[in-house]
Amino acid sequence: MTGIGLIIVFVVLIAIMIVMMSKFNVHAFLAMMLVSLALGLIAGIPLVNVTRDGVAVQGMTFVIASGFAATIQGIGLVIIFGAMIGMILEMTGAAFKLADMVIKVVGQKRPLLGLELMGWIVSIPVFCDSGFVILDPVRKALVKKTRVSSVSASIALSLGLYASHVFIPPTPGPIAAANTLFEGAGLPVNLLLVMGIGVLASIPALVAAYFFAVYIGKRVKSKEDLDVDSITQTYEEIKASYGKMPGNVSAVMPIIVPILFIALGSIAGMQGWTGFWGELALFIGTPFIAIGCGVLCGVLQVKKVGKMDKFYEMCNNTLKVVGPIIFITATSGVLGLTIRATDIVVFIEQNVGTLTTIGIFLPFILSAILKTAQGSSTVALIITSGIVAPMLGILGLASPIGVALCVMSIAAGSMTVSHANDSYYWVVTNFGGMTPQQGYRVQTLGTLVQGTASIIGVFILQLILL
Repeated sequence: MTGIGLIIVFVVLIAIMIVMMSKFNVHAFLAMMLVSLALGLIAGIPLVNVTRDGVAVQGMTFVIASGFAATIQGIGLVIIFGAMIGMILEMTGAAFKLADMVIKVVGQKRPLLGLELMGWIVSIPVFCDSGFVILDPVRKALVKKTRVSSVSASIALSLGLYASHVFIPPTPGPIAAANTLFEGAGLPVNLLLVMGIGVLASIPALVAAYFFAVYIGKRVKSKEDLDVDSITQTYEEIKASYGKMPGNVSAVMPIIVPILFIALGSIAGMQGWTGFWGELALFIGTPFIAIGCGVLCGVLQVKKVGKMDKFYEMCNNTLKVVGPIIFITATSGVLGLTIRATDIVVFIEQNVGTLTTIGIFLPFILSAILKTAQGSSTVALIITSGIVAPMLGILGLASPIGVALCVMSIAAGSMTVSHANDSYYWVVTNFGGMTPQQGYRVQTLGTLVQGTASIIGVFILQLILL
C-alpha cells in the first residue's frame, strides 16, 4: 500500500496504539511493537529478507532487530548511568543539599522562587516524582515559616521540577528523544547542544509557572492552607534529620562533571584535536563515558556519607526503573525504522505543504496528544521522537539546532497536560493536601499554562536560531 491510503492507515494505527495504552493498559513496549509490525506488513514490507526483481529487500525481521539493537547501542548506557546519578543524589541527601544551596542563594523571603529553582535544579538528574517527594518536607517547612500559600508552594515546586525533567538531560526522556532524532537526521548526537537549548527552553516554562503559582494560590485553598500549624517539622529540623550529607562541591560533582566532559569532547571534535590528549578528550566526552564519570563521582559521594552498604540495592532499584524506559526507547527505534522502510516519508515529501506550515508545532501536538492520553511524559517524548524522526527534513529541522529544537517541541508537548492518568498528578495532589478537583484546577491547568508558554518559547527560539 502507498499514497494517501497508507497515511490513513498510519494515523489509524497510531490512534489504536494510544487507545491500547490509555484504555486497555497495554504496555507501551508491546503497543509500539504491534503497531510497527502491522504498519510494515500493510505497507508491503516482507516478513523476511527477500530478493525482488534482483534487488534485496529487507524484511520485518531485519527492521525489528536492527531498529531495536541500534537504539539500545546508542542510548542504553546513557539512560542507565543518568538514572543512577539521580538515585545516588536521592540516597545520599545530595538532592536536599542542592535545594539547601538554592534556598541560601535566593533566600527564604522569596519562597516561591526558591521552590521553583530548587525543583528545576534537583530534577535535572532526578525524576520529578521522586524530586517532589524528597523536597516536599522543605516546601512544608517554608510554608509554615513564611505563611505563603500551600497551593502556590506546591505548584511552584511541581512545575519547577517538571521544566528540567522534560527539557534537560540526563533525565531519560530528553536523552532518548535526542538520540532518536539526531540519528534520524543522520547527525552525531550532540547532548551538550540539547542541554543548552533545554536550559533556554525551560525559561518561559519557569516564568509562566511562577506567575501561575502566584495567581492560583489566591483562588484555591488546600487543607494545609486551612491548618498551617499542623506542619510539625521546621526547615532546620528537616536538614538535621538527614545526618551526614555531602558537601557543596561533592553534591554538584555528579551533575557538573558530565557536562564539563561532554563540553570538552565537543570542543575537541570541533577543533580537530589529535594525538593522545585529543583522543582522551573525545573519549571522556562521549555521552555514556561522561555520564559514567558522573556516576563515579556519585560513588565517592556515597562512600563519604557512609552508605556503601546500600549501594548494591540502589543499583538494583535503578535497573528496575530504567528497564521499561530502555525497552520503550528501543521499540521507538523499531517504529522509526519501520516508517522509513515504507513510502510514508516519500509521500509526505511529495505533498509537503501542510507539514511545512505546521513546522515546529507538529511534534508538540503529537506529544501533547500522547501525554494527555496515556499519562507518562517520558513515554510521550520517546514515542513522538520515533514518529517524527523520519520527517525532520520535511519539517525543516534536520540541522543540529533544528533537531535540538524538535526535542524541545516534543518536551513541551510531553508536559501538556498532567491529569488523573499521570502518577505525578497524584503525587502533587496528595502531598500538597489537595482534593482531586483542586488538583485539576492546580496541576492540570498549571501544566497546560506551562506547556503552552514552552512551545511559544520554542517557536521564538526557532525564529532566532534557524
